[in-house]
Amino acid sequence: MSTANLKTVATGKKENPVASFSNFLEKFKPQMALALPKHLTADRMARLAVTAFSTTPKLQECEPKSILGAIMTASTLGLEINVDGQGFLVPYGRTCTFVPGWKGLVDLVSRSGRATVWTGAVFEGDDFDYALGDSPFIRHKPGEENDPDKLTHVYAVGRVNGSQLPVIEVWTIKKIWKHRDKYNKQGGKHYSFRDPEMYARKIPLLQVIKYMPKSIELSNAVALSSAVDEGKHAVIEGDFVTVTDPDTGNVPQYDPQTGEITDQRAQQQSMTLQPYATMLDRIQKCQDVDVLDICADEVRDYPENERVKLEQAYMDRREVLTGA
Repeated sequence: MSTANLKTVATGKKENPVASFSNFLEKFKPQMALALPKHLTADRMARLAVTAFSTTPKLQECEPKSILGAIMTASTLGLEINVDGQGFLVPYGRTCTFVPGWKGLVDLVSRSGRATVWTGAVFEGDDFDYALGDSPFIRHKPGEENDPDKLTHVYAVGRVNGSQLPVIEVWTIKKIWKHRDKYNKQGGKHYSFRDPEMYARKIPLLQVIKYMPKSIELSNAVALSSAVDEGKHAVIEGDFVTVTDPDTGNVPQYDPQTGEITDQRAQQQSMTLQPYATMLDRIQKCQDVDVLDICADEVRDYPENERVKLEQAYMDRREVLTGA
């Protein structure tokens, strides 16, 4: 039953959905206060949620308990809703999910005091140069352009305190959209169509975060982001992220320290790797550099002895395709 109908059923009188939702949240402030870190209060989180609810009509079609679950997820992470891109309440039909923004992920890394990360978006006309390998660098001088349709690259940089070299990830925007199209189960409803730059910047950032020191909050935020990008509903329960696949109903568990699925049956169903020989054949026969780069991202999940050989095949094929 939608929030707008809560009081209608009880009294027969139609009430403003925003006022009804605000009253609904009031009962749960004590539970919110228990989940929140010291720098946030239940009153502030409730106000932010009501503001998001009032300005997003699709949220008013979601189940109230679903919205509450998303608010509790944001509270557990200590990320504010719709504030400076920290995170957002995103409606998918009658289900609401909290999606950490790239600024929220940056904040969670910084809180540990052990590393820093940042991202950038490159537009047509920007002065941009980078190199990977054993002396990685990025040089980016932004121009005047900021139209999302004119994005060319996005990148992320991470530096562990005391480390000599940064961790760098650079993706072309073409590669970003191929990545989205591969995993997106929501079609045109996916949040990347509403905020393309936020989604685009978050993808390389998630790759860099793999190499950063992790807290439970950061691991959970990464698991949430990955689940939502694949069209799944996710909430934090205790120290774990619970993910529900709307197609199968499976509810795999994520390890808060690693972000990996711990339920082996679910892992076999939802994280199946192609056989080594199949992946090797894909790489050796690939005709598109951007598709080849996506293969390289998948290679990271293979056992080390297979990964080393696949990475070498990737570099050999890339050299053939680029002539470099």
